[in-house]
Amino acid sequence: MRNITLIIVTILVVAILAVAGLVLLLNPSQIPQAHSSITSSPEKPNKTIITIFHAGSVTSPLEVIKKAYERGNPNVEVRLEASGSVEAVKKITELGKRADILVSADYYLIPSMMIPRHADWYIIFASNSLVLAYTEKSKYSSEVNSSNWYQILARDGVRFGFSDPNKDPCGYRSVIAMLLASKLYNASISSLLENETNLKIEGTEAWVPDPFEGSEKVVIRPKSVELLSMLEAGTLDYAFEYRSVAVQHNLKYVELPPEISLASPELADLYSQALVHLFAGKENEQVVKGDAIAYGITIPKISENREAALKFLRFLLTEGARVFEEQGQPFLKKPIGIGNVPKELRDLVEVKG
Repeated sequence: MRNITLIIVTILVVAILAVAGLVLLLNPSQIPQAHSSITSSPEKPNKTIITIFHAGSVTSPLEVIKKAYERGNPNVEVRLEASGSVEAVKKITELGKRADILVSADYYLIPSMMIPRHADWYIIFASNSLVLAYTEKSKYSSEVNSSNWYQILARDGVRFGFSDPNKDPCGYRSVIAMLLASKLYNASISSLLENETNLKIEGTEAWVPDPFEGSEKVVIRPKSVELLSMLEAGTLDYAFEYRSVAVQHNLKYVELPPEISLASPELADLYSQALVHLFAGKENEQVVKGDAIAYGITIPKISENREAALKFLRFLLTEGARVFEEQGQPFLKKPIGIGNVPKELRDLVEVKG
């Protein structure tokens, strides 16, 4: 009898243990946790993302400023997206893409294409000049200078390039410079452009169709910086670039006369004699008038991180000024603010309008 009782008790214990094990297997949260002296590290907080659409010509200084800002603000990630300035603006105005900051190589694109619907203020903050970049591999590199550059470009076998005016301010500034040079030197530069591209030119006025096409001699790329690899490889002899880009990439360059380089605000009336029609013949045709080179910056209305963008922009306009200066893009003595400039930035600019 005892044996039978012992067997029954054993079966019951085994059954109870089996049921308990099954419960724990199905609900592991009921298992008591052992205390440990090692604690898991807390999850890192989500980083604030600042997205910047910018001209390709400011890539180098922005990368330096981005790294410096992220070091001092570890919870912020700055994302840079380079393109031609016209294209950068259109990402916002036509494609509805979100950006927290826009940096344009031509400040005028902001009031002409973004205000009032997509922005209500901007700051003009840096300058530059147009140069003709080349390398030791370039044909006639030992001869070219600020007096004969246009004659060198016209020689047989010489290839030169500039960016698409419909996409990049450096492109339409290159056309403006060549229109002004044709008048200054009484030279046939305009005829060369008409023969080698699909530009239409009358005097100091040019019409740029879309798409804009070059030739074997005159090479066109969406952004001016895309011509650099061709220069360095020796497949292109000369390229119209910003002086800052030439400096940053250790290129040789011809300093163009001030009447052509678009570097002197006091020559604005002379520069304005040249007109370029972008997207000629289309509904969105736009006329650009020659002017001194000046960069503009704004926070689009579509920004999702306005407060973070303002803090970064303040850093750029203060600590970043030295970086731009070192890379060939000097700041204005006092940046100029136009429109409803945020109070957080007003002490850094001269507000006009």
